[in-house]
Amino acid sequence: MLSRPAFSAVSRQIPRLSSPSISQCLRVAPPRVQFKSISIRYLSSEVRTAIDKAVGTAPVVLFMKGTPEIPQCGFSRASIQILGMQGVDPQKFTAFNVLEDEALRQGIKEYSDWPTIPQLYVEKEFVGGCDILMSMHKNGELAKLLEEKGVLVPAEAEDVTKAE
Repeated sequence: MLSRPAFSAVSRQIPRLSSPSISQCLRVAPPRVQFKSISIRYLSSEVRTAIDKAVGTAPVVLFMKGTPEIPQCGFSRASIQILGMQGVDPQKFTAFNVLEDEALRQGIKEYSDWPTIPQLYVEKEFVGGCDILMSMHKNGELAKLLEEKGVLVPAEAEDVTKAE
């Protein structure tokens, strides 16, 4: 460890640089502006038509990684669990595994302008991804939406399954 006098002696040996004025800095190093290239990929009409048909196959449609029985990511699993807890009628629900088709996997992101999967559609309307579903589930908005759209298991059917 250096003693105080030794440190002072060392610091006096370091040459001091005068700080340049702002105008000197601007002349020497003008600001550089860099633009990132923007890559816009347009959805092909074939993929758009296929997604339109997929979204219309059932009142509740989930684009996910894996299947409802075997989800391939935690967010897809959480989305399936939320829909199950909400009581979505299996006859009014379908899911598409985006891992089976790369065009679907990329196309659904462009179709909805949402960057992540899973994605939920209710009556052809994009609802959101897992984070949105979680938030709506917690605050009661999802239950209200699903009830309004009539996509829940009927109350008498719930009573029969609980009795068994």
